[in-house]
Amino acid sequence: MLFYIIIQEEISLATIAMAAALVGLMLCAYRGCSIILVAPFFAVVAALGSQHYGLPIFSELYMTKLAEYVKTYYPIFLFGAVFAKLMEKGGLASAVAAKIVSALGEERAILAVILGCGALTYGGLSVFVVAFVMYPFGAVIFRQADIPKRLLPATLWIGIFSFAMVALPGTPQIQNIIPAAYFETSSWSGIGIGVFATILFMVMGWGWLTYRMNKLKGAGEGYGSHADRQGGQSKSATIDWRLAMVPLLMVVVINVILSNPFGWDWGFHWAEDMLESLAGMKLSLIAAHIGKVSAIWSISIALIASSVAAGWIGRKRLKATDGFLKPINFAAVSSGTAALNVASGFAFGCVLVAMPGFGPIKDALLGLSASSGPLLSAVLATNIMCGITGSASGGLTIALSAFGEQWAQAAIAQGIPLEVLHRIVAIASVGIDPVPHCGALVTLLAICGLTHKQSYFDIVVLLFMKFTVPFLCIAFYMLTGIV
Repeated sequence: MLFYIIIQEEISLATIAMAAALVGLMLCAYRGCSIILVAPFFAVVAALGSQHYGLPIFSELYMTKLAEYVKTYYPIFLFGAVFAKLMEKGGLASAVAAKIVSALGEERAILAVILGCGALTYGGLSVFVVAFVMYPFGAVIFRQADIPKRLLPATLWIGIFSFAMVALPGTPQIQNIIPAAYFETSSWSGIGIGVFATILFMVMGWGWLTYRMNKLKGAGEGYGSHADRQGGQSKSATIDWRLAMVPLLMVVVINVILSNPFGWDWGFHWAEDMLESLAGMKLSLIAAHIGKVSAIWSISIALIASSVAAGWIGRKRLKATDGFLKPINFAAVSSGTAALNVASGFAFGCVLVAMPGFGPIKDALLGLSASSGPLLSAVLATNIMCGITGSASGGLTIALSAFGEQWAQAAIAQGIPLEVLHRIVAIASVGIDPVPHCGALVTLLAICGLTHKQSYFDIVVLLFMKFTVPFLCIAFYMLTGIV
């Protein structure tokens, strides 16, 4: 009986410490504190209610998990940032965006911005670069159509941080690459489910924003008085949009050939023994086998080759401004900050998952997997982790680290292809990720020159809509069997 009471008290204290750490991290992030600085502090706070000492939690658990994330995914941050900066500074991104916006016109302003964001995101640009590039075009066309500017952040959000980031098969964004490292799938997994989810995201987002536009304009609200800031390239573009599309298409084509998701005989096949020469070095973080890293290698090579093409096509604009070296160096340095931001949130979440107070939550989610199937458990667990960290990629990685092996085993036992699990967890990562402390949300509002009070309502509505998408995808798969 005494042992039972002690355990219950420990779990209670651990739960209180976890809650305090989570709330503290959210408040500090909301007030502008760097997550790189405060995440390790609150990771130690989370350990105060457990049997663990604070410093071992910091140096052995937190830092190890941070290193694991950087080791695995930093190449995508690095090469993606360089590619995005060359596309931006070379004028290629603005050329593509301008063409989409001008083709659809102000009468379809919301759809134009959504599709413009989607094209650049699917083409491999960093989501933050897409926000900077698309903001000035969105602001101009919203002003011309007299659409309330407070709807612009939600429009950019649905175009950047939904279908093009996680649903469209083959998207090179990291949220689509992470599941491949756990399930040995490819970025093209779940094509049918991905297309279905894309339609849902588009219909929900465009439908709600159009409804809100009509309602607000009917009440007499227009664009408003705003001192618009140019967050990206000017709306004039000197590069032909068709030529500017080449590097974006290269990312997709090279990635599909190297990752070879369809098992083509003529497609590239990674040698299964490529890691064997390193076995004798006993590297602690080495991948178990080639399937764990081939997707990351494929997209890295695609981004490198596409960066060369983007630099060549945009060479005149680059030479006339900052040259080649300055934007490349800036991208390399900024990619380190971006990777550490996400890795810090990931490491903090890993500490929470390892604490005794998380045990009942973990048991409940695993029990749900046993009773209702791994897909439902995956959706709920991924949303919980993404809500805690305020990051789709960080929360997704934590969820897969904690539950991925059990989900995979349960899926195989129930005859569910791992490609389905890959696509479902990727889609689930953008359910409730735009919580108030979400770094991407804070950055987007700053780019638009708006506040939570002005624009967060529509983002919250989209949050609840997006939360339903993975559940509808599960129903779609169960009813049709389409993968």
